[in-house]
Amino acid sequence: MTSTHPFDKALELHHSDIRVGHFTGTTSPDYWNMVGPFGGTTAALALQAVLKHPDLLGVPIALTVNYAAALEAGAFDIQATAVRTNRSTQHWTVQITQGGAGGVGGAGGVPTMTTTATVITALRRETWGENDLPMPEVPRPDAVERITIGPSGVAWVRQYEMRPVSGGIPAQWDGSGHHSQSRLWLRDAQARPLDFPSLAAMSDLFYPRVWLRRAKPVPAGTVSITTYFHANAAQLAEVGTGFLLGSATGQQFSNGFFDQAAQLWSESGALLATSNQIVYYKE
Repeated sequence: MTSTHPFDKALELHHSDIRVGHFTGTTSPDYWNMVGPFGGTTAALALQAVLKHPDLLGVPIALTVNYAAALEAGAFDIQATAVRTNRSTQHWTVQITQGGAGGVGGAGGVPTMTTTATVITALRRETWGENDLPMPEVPRPDAVERITIGPSGVAWVRQYEMRPVSGGIPAQWDGSGHHSQSRLWLRDAQARPLDFPSLAAMSDLFYPRVWLRRAKPVPAGTVSITTYFHANAAQLAEVGTGFLLGSATGQQFSNGFFDQAAQLWSESGALLATSNQIVYYKE
């Protein structure tokens, strides 16, 4: 049965008969950002194409998404290709295009490349393990006030329940910022069990660190994001529809670009995913 959850509808892909691994989909107004879809949803779509591929081996351990251009509202195509399969790992390339004959985004019948991605999946085996990045001590979700108002015209923020612990969006844009770290509890606003695509999307949930560091809303947009998945199926099932604790920090701001690192823990303290992204900003 088809899920009625907005995220599942946004990730709905249809396997075409053009070639194996070729899917079609349509952008979702529920996850719209200022000039295109929420980047986390686009990342989740790239991963979803791999997870729906008939030749899939294992589970995702790494996802890199490069945003060449914003998706326009409407139909798009995704091609997922397994370029190398080893005994334990599988390497994928993914391309998202729009347009072509009679479609949006293309000129002269040539599709427009909007997104490229690489995905690595693997067969995980039982080994020694340890977490050298423990979850910070913070108030529990029910002790933190929920954000109830989002930016005008940005639909995707309404799809998440977010409870900032620290580093919320500045109350005044007065240039007085002095740090770039945010911590918040988060989950889907409409209950949905956590899985790898939603974990990929939530890794991009944090607003640009330059806004907090400068207390100035300069134009900014993600160029490339890499997410590493540390969770196994049991840990995802343990989370269910519960909260994740997210933390994000900027690292270097220079010459129009900055990078930010993020982590996502379960309420029980398991580190589920880490991410790094490079972001463009403009004076």
